Amino acid sequence: MLHHLLTVPDLTRADLELLLDRAEVFRAAPDSARTLLVGRVVACLFAQPSTRTRLSFAAAVARLGGIPVMTAPHELQLGEGESIEDTARVLSSYTVAIVARVQSHEQLTALASHASVPVINAMTAHHHPCQSLTDLFTLRREFGKLGGLHVAFVGKATCIATSLIAACALAGVDISLACPPGHAPDPAFAREKGELASRNGSRISIGEDPRAAVRGAHAVYTDLWCDDEAPGRSHFPPELIQAYSVNEALMQATGGKAIFLHCLPARRGEEVTAEVIDGPRSRVLDQVANRLPVQQAILAALLEQELVGASPSSSP
Repeated sequence: MLHHLLTVPDLTRADLELLLDRAEVFRAAPDSARTLLVGRVVACLFAQPSTRTRLSFAAAVARLGGIPVMTAPHELQLGEGESIEDTARVLSSYTVAIVARVQSHEQLTALASHASVPVINAMTAHHHPCQSLTDLFTLRREFGKLGGLHVAFVGKATCIATSLIAACALAGVDISLACPPGHAPDPAFAREKGELASRNGSRISIGEDPRAAVRGAHAVYTDLWCDDEAPGRSHFPPELIQAYSVNEALMQATGGKAIFLHCLPARRGEEVTAEVIDGPRSRVLDQVANRLPVQQAILAALLEQELVGASPSSSP
């Protein structure tokens, strides 16, 4: 039984389908599980700024009848030197789940190891499972299916790209990435997920040419160019960013029918042009709206112990 959701590879294919199906129910009937969390608290620990993840989880907890309590390290004794282990035990005493956004994935796993309640990864430097589950949900709603789809990711490989690779491999969706030299996904991770994709009837390809990556794609995805050591800031050469910018010409190279996806926040004129992100093929606001039913589905499935979980050998 899966107790925490830390990465997409924690899930089985059946878990993935269950979450997407439950999200569909919550999108159609937001208050359908209004009594699940009545009188219970969910701790939302955000060590980094957040708009969509923070607010969508707060709304999801409220829609399930619970009370979201937002905290930051400087508001806890964690900011004064209390260990992550003791913090996990204390939060577990008062809450039924912990939603955590921390920079270090090791810190997240330590939190989960010592918590007696479910821990949900609200983003680390290497994984953002809630976003990639939302992306799959958005794709399924747009195209009516996942099998046979092709997603292209263009730009520096971030935690968004890492989780998207894992999600596509699990769902049987083709994914091609165009990344500048030195900024591609970890080769070992890509090989491992490539084997999973093959078992599910899809493939992963990684190169440097954006036009080659997007050819025939149903969706083109990009993300901010942020420095790993300075999240939220970019010191990359402007000409490098422009070489991988998603513009109208690149969207036309898909064959002309692809939708555009972005996790937000976005910098218009850098990783994407305004005419694309604000244009008719952009689905970024659908992604935003879909975060809420997906977060409801994650919370409900974990608390009702509906997820089986993948074997440890299949997780990173």
